[in-house]
Amino acid sequence: MHDEAAYPPGPWRLRGDLLVSVLRVPPHRVAGLDAALPAGHRPLTVRGHGFVGIAMVRYAPTGMLTYDELLVAVLTHERHVPRVTIPQIWVTSPASRAGGRVLWGIPKELASFAWAGGSQVRVEARDDDGAGIARLTARVGQRLVPGRVAVPLPTAQRRPDASTVRAHNTVTGTLRRLAVRWDLPPEGPLGHLHGLRPIASAAVVDASIVFGRRVEES
Repeated sequence: MHDEAAYPPGPWRLRGDLLVSVLRVPPHRVAGLDAALPAGHRPLTVRGHGFVGIAMVRYAPTGMLTYDELLVAVLTHERHVPRVTIPQIWVTSPASRAGGRVLWGIPKELASFAWAGGSQVRVEARDDDGAGIARLTARVGQRLVPGRVAVPLPTAQRRPDASTVRAHNTVTGTLRRLAVRWDLPPEGPLGHLHGLRPIASAAVVDASIVFGRRVEES
């Protein structure tokens, strides 16, 4: 054991709902990206802007772990092979924090989450000191496509010892419209995204997530 909390071995099979937005951001503006990006990997850019996902996730008791999560993910590539690199992420579970760091090099930190509302969801995430990280107001709408959609989500992370860990992951769920408002305090850890408008948003509901089906380290 390499961390303070016990965690299940990979792959993790989780269930939950994801509220996701995509932003266009110059990569140099993304906090923590240099430390998280493995050697040989680069942000995928168009006209100097990269693509950054920000998501609130609630993992259900029907999966291996139950917790809440807020993450920032950057679309990257290794010799034109697309991947995702996560420079910032917060969770409510010490087991998820420990496992994410040890198994896949994902720099998880602990935070608290407050969820409220019915048809209109309101979520607030705060760090261990009680400072605000993000507030989300969201309304999930009608189905975007028939049936369930499977999305590959391969991650590539740089560990503190500069080694690289790649994990092959999949998210499968029902894709629905999402109307969102993100409030990111400019003085907080997501202040580098403050004021940016999403170019697209969607909810993935009743999702099945398989994380770490195959792991490669170098």
